[in-house]
Amino acid sequence: MFFWFIGTAVVSVWFVFRDPGFDYRLLVVGSVLPLVELPFGARVLHSVTFSVALLAVLMLATAGRKPIRRTLLGLPVGTLLYLVFSGAWTNATVFWWPFFGLSFDDAPHPVAERGWWNVPLELIGLVLCAWIVRRAELSDGEQRAAFRSTGVLSLPVH
Repeated sequence: MFFWFIGTAVVSVWFVFRDPGFDYRLLVVGSVLPLVELPFGARVLHSVTFSVALLAVLMLATAGRKPIRRTLLGLPVGTLLYLVFSGAWTNATVFWWPFFGLSFDDAPHPVAERGWWNVPLELIGLVLCAWIVRRAELSDGEQRAAFRSTGVLSLPVH
């Protein structure tokens, strides 16, 4: 499970914000960051507390510095979208940690818990990523280079 989170995060942000200057690079990182907990089960990165704290720290640390704030904002947005598209919100103990206690009770990672359902979701993610590549014309070397340096995808808004 990798493309499911990337594809759903990028398409969601594109459809909701329609911001031609949004930096998608850290959104992609944030949308897969909680996967590092896969060997351990659902832990801190699967709690809404982590994502909200990350957002708060980012907002406080970048007060008055709009360009860097705009760039970094993709990271907590990505982690929040991961919570939505992973189904992490279905486990209240983990999702609301530490408000329901400090223990994770060996909660399974949502990706591992889904089992074979990951296959069709990953295929959907691949289709979404292919749509993004085609729509943003990332097969063009100049467009890819621009994305690598700015994080901006030239996705038409209409």
